[in-house]
Amino acid sequence: MRIARFSEGSDPRFGFVQGDPGSEYIAVLSGDPLFQPARPTGERIDLDSDGLRLLAPIIPRSKVIGVGRNYPAHVAEFDSEIPAQPLLFLKPNTAVIGPDDPIQLPSWSSDVHYEAELAVVISRMTKNVTEESALDHVLGYMVANDVTARDIQNSDDQWTRAKGFDSSCPLGPWITTGIDTEDLGVTARVNGEVRQDARTSDMVFDVPFLISYISEVFTLLPGDVILTGTPAGVGPLNPGDVVECEVEGLGTLRNPVVSDIYEAE
Repeated sequence: MRIARFSEGSDPRFGFVQGDPGSEYIAVLSGDPLFQPARPTGERIDLDSDGLRLLAPIIPRSKVIGVGRNYPAHVAEFDSEIPAQPLLFLKPNTAVIGPDDPIQLPSWSSDVHYEAELAVVISRMTKNVTEESALDHVLGYMVANDVTARDIQNSDDQWTRAKGFDSSCPLGPWITTGIDTEDLGVTARVNGEVRQDARTSDMVFDVPFLISYISEVFTLLPGDVILTGTPAGVGPLNPGDVVECEVEGLGTLRNPVVSDIYEAE
């Protein structure tokens, strides 16, 4: 099942994405399926309809938790060390954007990178959960781009500024439920050129372990998002670029890149 959040120029609505590729449509739902029973309204909207805009599938009401250095090859490309335990950081929900929304390069960074990732959406309150039952607390999965100001990450003692700025957390294109994420392809393309290409089976810490570990640190709430780390091949983004992040079976998240719209003239 694929859960989309969308707009036609009005308030956001939710629906199930159904149909074969090329003829997909949204079966509209009443209310928010994360917090209310999902009831189809009977309305159907073609996915390629004029005026239809896919939004970030969820705006976390609580937090986005990132995991750093979770792919050995990515650790190696920066001459770092694999952490003994997951390396955690937070992104505010103001960092979240959706499909086709622009990534705004901040004026105070000269080296902003893409990072394609598998994202996990939590379905219910989760605290001190075991690895064995961790997946029972998952609503589904989506594609993420953990956009990072690399120069700021290297200069600051902590990663908040480097990873938490506005538009640094593209999510989408929808939430997919009931999928096995143990061995999925993770890729990133910039202007059509493949830059990242790995598999989730390469991760140091897998999804059940991450959920269990993180739930010991934070109480996870419905709608919280976990970014599970990025593979090797990260690199810079420039105004005019188009970055596409893809996770096998979850779809493609596309975003154009622009200069900071708030930069003073």
